[in-house]
Amino acid sequence: MTTSSTDSTFQLRRCVDMALAGIHREFPCHLPLVLDAPTLVQRPRDLIPAFYGCYDWHSAVHSHWLLVRWLSVCDPAISDGSDVGLALETSFAADKLAAEYQFLNPSTRAGFERPYGLAWLLQLCAELRTSAHSRAACFASRLQPLEELAARRFREWLPGLQSPLRTGEHSQTAFALGLVFDWARDAADPAMAELVRETALRFYSADCDLPVQWEPSGYDFLSPSLATADLMRRVLEPTEFADWLSRALPGLASSSRLSPIEIPGDLRDGKVAHVAGLNFSRAWMLDGAAAGLPVDDVRRPELSRLAQDHVAVALPVLDSQEYSVTHWVGSFAMYALTKRGVTR
Repeated sequence: MTTSSTDSTFQLRRCVDMALAGIHREFPCHLPLVLDAPTLVQRPRDLIPAFYGCYDWHSAVHSHWLLVRWLSVCDPAISDGSDVGLALETSFAADKLAAEYQFLNPSTRAGFERPYGLAWLLQLCAELRTSAHSRAACFASRLQPLEELAARRFREWLPGLQSPLRTGEHSQTAFALGLVFDWARDAADPAMAELVRETALRFYSADCDLPVQWEPSGYDFLSPSLATADLMRRVLEPTEFADWLSRALPGLASSSRLSPIEIPGDLRDGKVAHVAGLNFSRAWMLDGAAAGLPVDDVRRPELSRLAQDHVAVALPVLDSQEYSVTHWVGSFAMYALTKRGVTR
């Protein structure tokens, strides 16, 4: 773990507690679903018994990723009887994951949680694949049908997608493609890695003067511009990425160009609450951009400093008691604080 201080461990444990409080909390629940059969009118925990908590499916998925990540980087020797171990054992029961697969598998549900939730599902599988925890291999095996389904959905979708989605919310392509690329590396799937690379170059290689000054939109929890940079550093060599960054985001390393976002006091509105995670995601994307540059590039230290500034402003949201924040923001904190995007 890159953050090893007592304070950092305490912050990460707070993220764990958020996830534990949410993954088996059924209501409130937001389940966007096309009802094509009366049998779908059921309780969330009956339809999606593994990932019914945390308000929505994708937040449940990445909250489980958070717990596995905690085991991976903080305490891989933790006992199966711990609170985290028992929670994962409950969610990853074989019958529950089989039911999740049956829910997701129909072709009429091909667009469900695509791309954001499916990308997080692959990230969860990647974390299990690389975890040293004693139950990780078993859980990964149980999730394999879902993993293969999510990967297939991207293979079928990306070739026909004509343009990128440059939003700051769930439909953004750049962020999802970054997670999928990392999964492809960990899963030793060169065909998927190449598909992501080709798609990234097709969508973003000609980018110039991205309008970072227009960010953030009111509901953003991802930066469209920085997420693009975080993707391109994955698929380009350092010198190529340095040239791309100079064209696409000139002056990015200037603190006057990009400052942390002030967090509003009232986060009860779920959409407004998205800003609670924006500084965390900006931080990991800035860290990614810095890591993608040549070692002697003068922008590296300034980008890293900007990332630290964003984390410093973000950390107080971990004190929030609003479920609009706590059902998801811990995952963003865990990803940023453990530098998941740039370290394995």
